[in-house]
Amino acid sequence: MRTIGVLTSGGDAPGMNAAIRAVVRQAAALNMEVIGIARGYAGLIQGDFRRLNTGAVADIIHRGGTILLTARSEEFRTEAGRAIALDNLRREGIEGLVVIGGDGSFHGAVHLAKKGMPTVGIPGTIDNDIAGTDYTIGFDTAVNTAVEAINRIRDTATSHERIFIIEVMGRHSGQIALAAGIAGGAESILIPEYPVDYDQVVERIERGRHRGKLHSIIVVAEGVGSALEVSREIGKRTKLESRVTILGHIQRGGAPTAFDCLLASRLGAHAVKLLASGASSRMVGIAANELVDRDLETILQEKKTIDPDLYRLAEVLAL
Repeated sequence: MRTIGVLTSGGDAPGMNAAIRAVVRQAAALNMEVIGIARGYAGLIQGDFRRLNTGAVADIIHRGGTILLTARSEEFRTEAGRAIALDNLRREGIEGLVVIGGDGSFHGAVHLAKKGMPTVGIPGTIDNDIAGTDYTIGFDTAVNTAVEAINRIRDTATSHERIFIIEVMGRHSGQIALAAGIAGGAESILIPEYPVDYDQVVERIERGRHRGKLHSIIVVAEGVGSALEVSREIGKRTKLESRVTILGHIQRGGAPTAFDCLLASRLGAHAVKLLASGASSRMVGIAANELVDRDLETILQEKKTIDPDLYRLAEVLAL
């Protein structure tokens, strides 16, 4: 294998650039060329290719977003679109493809692998909702961003003796909310994996007020519902005033943490080594701080679950 391609797809995540950099430099160490594909699968269909040498990825490890850009492609969901993409890959001389993204991106990688294009996936999503790996690229940065916001909001919450409800990303996964809530000392953490118990939320608020606590912080994953709805429900039950902060896309941007830079670098290099060895339809990941790889189709059939011990710890720490 002499030439490989790399693309980023789906939502951007801090650390994607570090992964691209690692792919290019590990490939160079193996005397392989790398062609970057702009705008994910949309760019693959449009033939938006650019050669990436070691100089092209200099000084990007600390940058958020993705230098290759990202976009969604309805056309790639069709057989005709995939056929065009595959023809473009072969015309460019690409013999293997690294796909950086989440589960939607990996579905595309599986389709290409079945048509004879070797693919390796790198999990890049702030939601940390991909099975087969302890962490995905961008999760640690998103959690740190959320915790910083919680800490800043707590100062205002204490000064005004108010309840603050902070909504974080996580439509189907409560990983960010749970980690940020524990690290930020939230009284309640509401995530889609567990039913919301408003009686318990109110009890914690009242218990805190009885012992002289001047504020309450509640972290809500967007998949539970709007933080505004949570605020209204708590107001009905307690007659207390609350304020809502929705962090939104703030969690996706910014420089990646050292953890995400290191993780992305390790996964990017490992993905290239797998392609060079002849592997296909694999996903690289990290488990107990060791590099692992698993079958992509198997990964897509599994669901990553919340650690129940971590959820119970959150309840204990909120006492």
